[in-house]
Amino acid sequence: MVRNRAYLDYNASAPLIDAARAAIFDALNQIGNPSSVHMEGRAAKATLEAARRDVAALVNSKPDHVFFTSGATEAASTLLTPQYAMGRAEMRLSRLYVSATEHPCVLAGGRFAADQIEIIPVDGNGILNRDRLRELLAAHDRNEGLPLVAVQAANNETGVLQPIAQIGALVKQYGGIFAVDAVQAAGRIALDITTSSADYFILSAHKIGGPKGIGAIIAISDLVMPKALVRGGGQEKGHRAGTEALPLIAGFAAAARIARERVERDGWPVSQREKIEQGIRAIAPDAMIYGSDVDRLPNTTFFSLPLIKAETAQIAFDLAGIALSAGSACSSGKVGSSHVLAAMGYGGGTGGLRVSTSPDTSDEDIAYFLDALKKIIVRRDRSGIVAADAA
Repeated sequence: MVRNRAYLDYNASAPLIDAARAAIFDALNQIGNPSSVHMEGRAAKATLEAARRDVAALVNSKPDHVFFTSGATEAASTLLTPQYAMGRAEMRLSRLYVSATEHPCVLAGGRFAADQIEIIPVDGNGILNRDRLRELLAAHDRNEGLPLVAVQAANNETGVLQPIAQIGALVKQYGGIFAVDAVQAAGRIALDITTSSADYFILSAHKIGGPKGIGAIIAISDLVMPKALVRGGGQEKGHRAGTEALPLIAGFAAAARIARERVERDGWPVSQREKIEQGIRAIAPDAMIYGSDVDRLPNTTFFSLPLIKAETAQIAFDLAGIALSAGSACSSGKVGSSHVLAAMGYGGGTGGLRVSTSPDTSDEDIAYFLDALKKIIVRRDRSGIVAADAA
């Protein structure tokens, strides 16, 4: 009997949940455009606004402050711009400050020029250096414009949680704007935009069991907003033009509702991560587990195996029937070490392997992963079949 594959790559994308699939199909049968004033249009509009309420509730936001995008990358590109407005009055943001371990869509800097972007270092666990951020913000020339700071709530590779509230308070002390990439944190830990000192959250549906191709900007208010990236019609209050992708939005809302209920009821079981890491340490005592000394997502383990390249190990796991990542899914196809590990001071090594689970991950899945790891380590130690070059 051939065993089903074990999917341990939820940080890359979570499988579509049944509630989201049903919501998508229901919305596909709505023929109206949400901007139309006839009965069919009003029905579509009602679905859209109900979805806005469900997504807002995930982070304790007001529905009117939720603006849908095609995904987190578009949301980041929208927020990371020097051009903002307070009502009808234009505002200028002259410099972008981001941590060295950010997702590539944030490190790219959006619409800021390269010389307007400042990279903030992190420590060996991936925690942002707040003293350095304070120095930079204190030296920022407000005559040129306001500072914009963008930081992940949870790192997509290591799962390390940044002290968002403290970072946000620091940004506010110096009159800056604070954008938080909450993609990996949403639905896995409790988030509340009203207590985070954040001006904006970025969310993505497919990380929480919704469909791919839909995300959102959540604003603390709609008074200060970036210049629209996608312009045209007046959809989303003019913040994102184009007819709303109602089926995807409905699926996003269903996933957000289930995720919120789960966080409020049980949360994500940290026992899975503990079992995985205990097993890794027992099988490969020389393994390095990153960020293990600080708070992390309950579902994420990022580790490396000496003498085994992460890409090589990933292939070995895949052949054994286990899906996991060598770093971020957005960059795992590229040869080279993780920029996250390099920023943490581990550059030049073999790279990292990321195991990320869901509440539905079974003990059998974990045991299957550990059995495959054991075989890989045995092969390494006996013959070097999967070993990297010593260099």
